[in-house]
Amino acid sequence: MVSGNLFHCRKNSWPPEEYISRTTLQLFDFDSAAPPEQAWRRRLNSHANILKEFSVTFTEAIKMVRLGIRLWSYIREEASHGRKAPIDPFTRESCKPSATQGVPLGGMGSGSISRGFRGEFRQWQIIPGICEASPVMANQFSIFISRDGGNKNFASVLAPGQHEGLGKAGDQGISSWGWNLSGQHSTYHALFPRAWTIYDGEPDPELKISCRQISPFIPHNYRESSLPTAVFVYTLVNTGRERAKVSLLFSWANSIGGISQLSGDHVNEPFIGEDGVSGVLLHHKQDTSKVDEVEKYIKSVVLSTAKGNPPVTFAIAACETQNVSVTVLPCFGLSEGSRVTAKDMWGRMVKDGQFDRENFNSGPSIPSSPGETACAAVSASAWVEPHGKCTVAFALAWSSPKVKFLKGSSYHRRYTKFYGTSERAAQDLVHDALTNYKRWEEDIEIWQNPILNDPRLPEWYKFTLFNELYFLVAGGTVWIDSESSTSNMRNDQHQLVEVENTEVKVTDAKGDGRQDAVIEHTTDSSGVKDKDEAAIANCSSKNESVVALKKRYSNCSLHPFKMLDPQNENDDVGRFLYLEGVEYIMWCTYDVHFYASFALLELFPKIELNIQRDFAKAVLSEDGRKVKFLAEGNCGIRKVRGAVPHDLGTHDPWNEMNAYNIHDTSKWKDLNPKFVLQVYRDFAATGDMSFGVDVWPAVRTAMEYMEQFDKDNDGLIENDGFPDQTYDAWTVHGVSAYCGCLWLSALQAAAAMAFELGDRSFAEKCKRNFLRAKQSFEEKLWNGSYFNYDSGSSSNSKSIQADQLAGQWYTASSGLPSLFDDFKIKSALMKIYDYNVMKVKGGRMGAVNGMHPNGKVDESCMQSREIWSGVTYGVAATMILAGMEEEAFTTAEGIFIAGWSEEGYGYWFQTPEGWTIDGHFRSLIYMRPLSIWGMQYALSLPKAILEAPKINVMDRIDISPGSGKSSHNETGVRKIAKKASCLGNSVFHCAC
Repeated sequence: MVSGNLFHCRKNSWPPEEYISRTTLQLFDFDSAAPPEQAWRRRLNSHANILKEFSVTFTEAIKMVRLGIRLWSYIREEASHGRKAPIDPFTRESCKPSATQGVPLGGMGSGSISRGFRGEFRQWQIIPGICEASPVMANQFSIFISRDGGNKNFASVLAPGQHEGLGKAGDQGISSWGWNLSGQHSTYHALFPRAWTIYDGEPDPELKISCRQISPFIPHNYRESSLPTAVFVYTLVNTGRERAKVSLLFSWANSIGGISQLSGDHVNEPFIGEDGVSGVLLHHKQDTSKVDEVEKYIKSVVLSTAKGNPPVTFAIAACETQNVSVTVLPCFGLSEGSRVTAKDMWGRMVKDGQFDRENFNSGPSIPSSPGETACAAVSASAWVEPHGKCTVAFALAWSSPKVKFLKGSSYHRRYTKFYGTSERAAQDLVHDALTNYKRWEEDIEIWQNPILNDPRLPEWYKFTLFNELYFLVAGGTVWIDSESSTSNMRNDQHQLVEVENTEVKVTDAKGDGRQDAVIEHTTDSSGVKDKDEAAIANCSSKNESVVALKKRYSNCSLHPFKMLDPQNENDDVGRFLYLEGVEYIMWCTYDVHFYASFALLELFPKIELNIQRDFAKAVLSEDGRKVKFLAEGNCGIRKVRGAVPHDLGTHDPWNEMNAYNIHDTSKWKDLNPKFVLQVYRDFAATGDMSFGVDVWPAVRTAMEYMEQFDKDNDGLIENDGFPDQTYDAWTVHGVSAYCGCLWLSALQAAAAMAFELGDRSFAEKCKRNFLRAKQSFEEKLWNGSYFNYDSGSSSNSKSIQADQLAGQWYTASSGLPSLFDDFKIKSALMKIYDYNVMKVKGGRMGAVNGMHPNGKVDESCMQSREIWSGVTYGVAATMILAGMEEEAFTTAEGIFIAGWSEEGYGYWFQTPEGWTIDGHFRSLIYMRPLSIWGMQYALSLPKAILEAPKINVMDRIDISPGSGKSSHNETGVRKIAKKASCLGNSVFHCAC
């Protein structure tokens, strides 16, 4: 727990009074209209600097030239098949990254749209794996104000007009609108999943406006957190002496980002719904059949974002009440040839403040022509009395029910379980958003308030903790319904990558977890096996034949992707994917999930357990298709049985894993230990015995697989002289601090889990290896104050690696005994703090990955000289668990200062993988910084861990004489499975 001495940390707080007058705050002190005291803040007229991108040094470029040539060739080959390579450092977005981001919209897994702090809608990720960064500037909120007497009129877009292309004379498009807001007296306040924009007398000095943005991101709510919708609640306070007529306008282009609106055949349709919810549906067809009529340069871009993708329907709506009148303009265009232009629309609003009521009866619009943009607008008008208040609520929703991956697999998104697959579900979504948002806010406040009100925590930490969760929405997340995942609506016409061997051998371990008990069978090139045989692979015992098992278990319902007990619908939370980053398009990258998973475990533990089940299944399978590894130029098979995959794939997740092909990750030394550690942490934190039984065969197999890397039989694995871990450009020789520490921790975790599940012989084996490995690890790497980078003789072998105690982090997080004595742990952490943290600009940037003992940054490769935001948070979490709270928060504060503060580099809501000491970023919008939730986890360990018996679990494991050989007796695990009543979803389901 946090002690009181945290008060001595710098607070880095931004009181709202420094941005908004106290009088205005008091006016909004009702109905959640005022921003919270703890929030990230920006003035709307703040400069949005262009971010500086990372570049390799000349020496690094020379070392990587062969990799670069192979990667370039691979990228071109993928492009010839109409696919984007998962890693493409050569292609740059036309929209240069800038410090403009804000809180994204919607829940998780149904596509995402981000919203910049100045109000622009950008970073479109409706299609899985494709991110359109540029804002669609027609998507805006605007305001029109007139007062009794007619001498005070205001009309303005509610965003600063600081955008390229605006202000063209005679333009019929959005340049004709009133971009009159300076932003000097307007401020943005962010506390994910909500944001507030306060207009303190802009554009009307006598009208105070609060707009709060609300999305249904609600921890432990697996229904509403999947909904693709957001609400914008405007609170209007009239401080003048005259009654004011205020009209708010929400305009929206029929687009999914980029220039997708130009492909044609898009239709807009007005609607009047229940409870006063009215608006416009915008049906986006995503078809390129008529794109030939557009100029060729447009055609190429549209094809890349629209071809063959399922349709999307947007809904924009407002809620009509006794005081608020809602009207719509179903269709207007941005060019001179449009029947109604953007300029016409604006003129009508300036004159009347509303549209014709008859527009609701106009029906669907004529489909748009190629090259034409079809927009819609919803107006909500109200009279605000002198010194009176009024609330106007808008909602946005998008319905894209089907997820289709490029190699043919299709699934239904999670929200369709509750709203169906109709394109018109968007109308129901905006209705429910406008009628439920107050309850959502209450649930969000109940979740956040204990942390926000904790006086022991630094202010910067509170809002950074919540705002880093933006990635679970904006990180390209896909959340599918479990029923559609089992049906797997596959397109028989899809094309697979051309590989040398198109026959896939999938080898699955049976439920007892023994490495020698396997069934091998051949599948088609998609890698999906026969359902009956997959069930048998999970249900059989050693001496039964496939034929006998088919007969015995003819009614076995276990599906190869079965994860949950069908008798308990509350546990049916579907399946979840999230990207490593928007630049590294790989789903659930596991070496990075190791850091990020604390957020899911804390907030959506059932999702976390299902991701682990996916990887447990993957451990027991093999995909024999040949793949070329680009770093060395050699070939190997895509997925080796026993090895934890690097990722769940790119263009056909779950069916074609390991999209990463720089190195052969079956030889990586961190993936298997990380799997064991995450599984045990989740098992210990949740106390879910059924989960433990489910994944135990994979845990045991993963541990046994690693024995091949113990070259000298000392119980400790060795690295193989190439970057065989998450630092995939940083070479390791011999025993390494990072992988060795992970392995020690995994041995202890596997021993503890085996003991708790009744696999006593394996527990004894792991303990015996642990004791030998620990002694060898300390002898080879401990130098008196920290653990050397590796046991080799290279120039950086004695470097101080910030991440050297990653294994101890998980050991302490799981309630297991420390790997080393307290002196060694604190000494190593203090060395990291003194050197990797404080010697880099006084601790104001985070922890550099590598530092020489002479105080100079390790520049042996690009990654050793980088500061990784997620690793820094992980180091801080380790410090908290070691009782070094002040050092922990100072370390993590460097990430806040460099990434989130006004004096930093502008990485807010796009936290990158890392940056250099001169502030050049690499890989924006990245998964690993979610590890800040590892700090929160350390501050408030789960009840199951805190209340666990304090007896050292390793002391409870007796090594019996003659136990050197591992027994195949799984009786203990089977008994526990029965006690846990988990046979419905256990790997032992059919063996009772």
